[in-house]
Amino acid sequence: MSPTERLSELVRACFTGLWIESHEHEDALAEVAMLCRSEGWRLATWDIEEGLRLQGQDSSADTGTNDPLAAIRALSAFATSDQPALLVLVNFHRFLQSGEVVQALAKQIAHGKQNRTFVVILSPIVQVPAELDKQFVVIEHDLPGREQLAEIARGIATERDELPAPTEFDRVIDAAKGLTRYEAEGAFSLSLVRHGKLRADVLWEQKSQMLKKSGLISLHRGNETFAEIGGLDALKAFCLRAMRRQGEPQQLRENQVLRQQVAAQLSGVQAVLDGLLVDRPRRNILRRSK
Repeated sequence: MSPTERLSELVRACFTGLWIESHEHEDALAEVAMLCRSEGWRLATWDIEEGLRLQGQDSSADTGTNDPLAAIRALSAFATSDQPALLVLVNFHRFLQSGEVVQALAKQIAHGKQNRTFVVILSPIVQVPAELDKQFVVIEHDLPGREQLAEIARGIATERDELPAPTEFDRVIDAAKGLTRYEAEGAFSLSLVRHGKLRADVLWEQKSQMLKKSGLISLHRGNETFAEIGGLDALKAFCLRAMRRQGEPQQLRENQVLRQQVAAQLSGVQAVLDGLLVDRPRRNILRRSK
């Protein structure tokens, strides 16, 4: 189910507190606007820079200021008797440390069940306050898929010989998976500037930068091969089959023999790693004599 279909389903079921987790705000807003136009729903958006804006109007609505409280309270004025009204609050997680804002949201979400008004927070992270935890439903906005990435690549590489051969182009798209539209556009453009054509190694370089910013893991791309690793034949075979796509992932998961072999070898690896750990010295307790 796509995020748009999920949103439509939740609005029809009258879930009045919705949180869209997305790094692609422009795409998410465009999809919400398209849904509202097709369904005949009213839509307003708010951010700290442009204030409150109504769908189909070029000028900002007169809210007095760009105050987040004013935006929440203005939602009741958009309600109609027969159609839902959605207010999308962009990057609103920044304002949820305020007790007044949290209370206003709680009140508006509760009233929205009667007048069919919906609060939609659009944010790259999910940080729901404890007071609102049970009132919001989270929708994940997907990153660009293969078809979208291929479309982005063809939109960037428009000159002759900038697009690689089909096999290499598939490698480029594989390397771009997991990037946002903005990151993919930047990586494709950098590849054209550096090499005059799209290359997968530039995508991997950008992806390693993304992982470095997360601070969780690092990406190493060396020249080592599985042939240089002794043993673990079942584990290496599993990884190679997955990377070469010699079978669907579901078929790999359902291969019980291979799963048992991989599990046994992983257990052996864990045992070796455990043996490398240094035991902490035990506390020498001076016990009372009995």
